[in-house]
Amino acid sequence: MLSKEELQRITESIQLAESHTSGEIRVCIARQCNGNPLEAALKKFHQLKINKTRLHNGVLIYVSPSNHKAAIIGDEGIHDMVNSGFWNEAMEKMLTYFKNGEITEGICKGVGKVGELIKSRYPVSDNDINELGDEVILEE
Repeated sequence: MLSKEELQRITESIQLAESHTSGEIRVCIARQCNGNPLEAALKKFHQLKINKTRLHNGVLIYVSPSNHKAAIIGDEGIHDMVNSGFWNEAMEKMLTYFKNGEITEGICKGVGKVGELIKSRYPVSDNDINELGDEVILEE
C-alpha cells in the first residue's frame, strides 16, 4: 500500500483543507475492492459515522489502488449544494495523477479540491471542533 511518509502527507493535506472549514474529510485506502467502489464507499461512510457530523458536512474519499477504483461520497449537507459535475471534477483530478502512478499526490489533490468546495459553504468558525479524525483509514 502506501508508506508511512505518504500516509502522513495525506493526513497533512486533510488537516490543511480542514483548517479553512468546519467540514470533515476522511480518506480510506482499501487493499481490495472487488465490487462497485461507490457501494463500498457508502458502506464505509456509514461505518465511520461520517453521516453523524453536526452539520452533515462530511466527505469520504475511498481509494483502492490495487483495483484501480475510487469513489467520493458527500453527506447530504454537501451533496445537496454541489452541481452534478463536482464529484466528477474532483475524481478526474485524482485520476490524472493515479494514471501516472502518483497515488498519494492524486489523493492530496482530491482532498484539496473537496476542501475548497466545503469552505465556501462551511467556513471554519471560532468554536470549530474536529468531529472526525484526520488519519488515513487503511482497510485490509
